[in-house]
Amino acid sequence: MKKVLVVLTNTTRYEGTQEPTGLWLGEAAEFYDELNKVGITADFVSPKGGFVPLDPRSMKYTDNAIMKVYETTDFQKRALQESLAAGDLSARSGEYGAIYYTGGHGVMWDFPDDENLQQLAAAIYEQGGIVSSVCHGIAGLLNVKDSSGVYLISGKAVTGFTKAEEILAGKLRVVPFLNREEVLKRGGIFRKKRFYSDHSIQDGRLITGQNPFSVRSTAKLVIKELTR
Repeated sequence: MKKVLVVLTNTTRYEGTQEPTGLWLGEAAEFYDELNKVGITADFVSPKGGFVPLDPRSMKYTDNAIMKVYETTDFQKRALQESLAAGDLSARSGEYGAIYYTGGHGVMWDFPDDENLQQLAAAIYEQGGIVSSVCHGIAGLLNVKDSSGVYLISGKAVTGFTKAEEILAGKLRVVPFLNREEVLKRGGIFRKKRFYSDHSIQDGRLITGQNPFSVRSTAKLVIKELTR
């Protein structure tokens, strides 16, 4: 079975502030945990490669399952210390049956315009693979285009962190954009449920989750497709 490529951020601070951000731990750890349960291998990639910072706020929302993944040498080394660089994987897209973009506010600055990530996602999709995201990870899907130059999310139903959730998180004034607005600009269909409720949707080979509480349901949809 092909592997899954898990995408992580290198951003350490909210742009223009001293406030730290980074990967929302559970959005990588819970997804990885679900893959491990069924024996699917994952690689970890970031725009620059190497160090992946954790959003310190995400450590307040862990459980025993998340901590078990976080405490493993494998996860600490391959995900948080030595993530692969997106630019080094251009010739390896055929190894992956799916690409999954994690969240954490940091991704809003380094996912949308990274051409290497865009090319990887497009190649995986064109080869019959799955493109997936959760929460702010939808930022990584915004500028991906198919082989005909059309936005991948155009005409597709997707979801991600909502304006109501930004307000509740206290980040509305510091985020560079709102996910729903950017999805609509690219012809996508933005679906949402009540804030902080589990909500994952699938439109063909595009699978997205709304927030940190949607990671496992998103992972299960991806796994279902990979194991058909």
